Amino acid sequence: MLQSISLYKQLANHKLFNKTINFDLKRIKLVLKKLSHPERKLTNVINFLGSSGKFTTLFSLKCFIEANKQTVTAYISPSLKDIKERFWMGNRYLTHQEIKQSITLIAKLKIPLTIFEVLTVVYIINASKQNTDYHLVEAGALFAKDSTNVFDFPLAQVIVNINKQHLNFLKKKTLNEVVYQKVGFLSNFTQIYVGKQRPDVLTKIKKNLKSNKSKINYPNSWKLLKKNKHFFYRDKKNKIKLNTKDIHSKGLLENLCHAIKIALDLKIDKKVIERTIPSISFEGRFQYLKKGKIKDKLYKNEQIMLDGAHAEADAKNLANYLRNIKVPKYAVWAMMKNKEPDLFIKQFKGIFKKIITIPIENEQNCMSSKDLKSICKRNRFNVDEANNINDAIKKISSPEKKLVNCIGSLYNVGNILNKN
Repeated sequence: MLQSISLYKQLANHKLFNKTINFDLKRIKLVLKKLSHPERKLTNVINFLGSSGKFTTLFSLKCFIEANKQTVTAYISPSLKDIKERFWMGNRYLTHQEIKQSITLIAKLKIPLTIFEVLTVVYIINASKQNTDYHLVEAGALFAKDSTNVFDFPLAQVIVNINKQHLNFLKKKTLNEVVYQKVGFLSNFTQIYVGKQRPDVLTKIKKNLKSNKSKINYPNSWKLLKKNKHFFYRDKKNKIKLNTKDIHSKGLLENLCHAIKIALDLKIDKKVIERTIPSISFEGRFQYLKKGKIKDKLYKNEQIMLDGAHAEADAKNLANYLRNIKVPKYAVWAMMKNKEPDLFIKQFKGIFKKIITIPIENEQNCMSSKDLKSICKRNRFNVDEANNINDAIKKISSPEKKLVNCIGSLYNVGNILNKN
């Protein structure tokens, strides 16, 4: 953990590397050229882009590929507990030493980069040395000039749910522009997989892909079905029971189904998929803590669930799940400054008995507990504030049966997981 913090500080304090988001492919392409184009050594690249569900769709597909006795590298963002989580190399994560050596190599090129660009190059350098079957790459905020949009001939490009996130990076702050920046710059002559969308968003996606020469798989090619309390994936040829105790919401189940569709097209046997589903769980996404230091602070009747989602659409997904939980529900809320806290918290009206607001430890760009508390008051929630997760739990915990939900930030969820 200390090594991970040290590496992030090294990046944040480096004179060449900028913490600010700055979309431009010229810098990273120059770096890759000077490194003799390691990105060209990556075969069977699958890009994941969109607003909500990139990690869970990627991780599900990774599980299916590995269960099929094939290998995969993966690049994800952000990490939860340790910087190493960003870089999966077939059968292990990169070590802190390997990450440090890669950063040093990149710095010697003396080309200014954003921190996300540096991390992307760290991945590409090391993934290019691996003899793996697939490379799964999660995009950052957008895609048009995102540093992950550097592969000339990806095997597939996966569009997850698109919603009004990342408006702060755009001059035109509209949903049309979000869709255009994410979808309007996809490769031709590849396979494109579009996940479940709102009807108006799907219309915008189709408009942007009208002249794209790829084979496009739209979300009507499969369904998420519910029958007698059980969920199923269904397409024209297959029906697969989603036998899981760890994937709880409709949104996450749709992401799982999206990955199943891709896995089937990769010729992964239906039986392999069925065997793998029960073992899949998503850290920091609808995750119930079953043991650990934080869990031990609670009474026997209390449960705690972590969900790092932070957008309005994600809040709706979580709220729909919580409405079916028939115990009192409390929230511990933290959030970064570049989000839309008012739109987020409004989705939980009538759900939480009380909200405790906290800052995110070690994050300068987080909202203060005081500001979050003011937003809660404005929306007529019963609210209090605390200094950290431990103080928040002290204010909530009692013998009463309840569910405590830690919401609003993957960074905060990562801190809680480390403390646990």
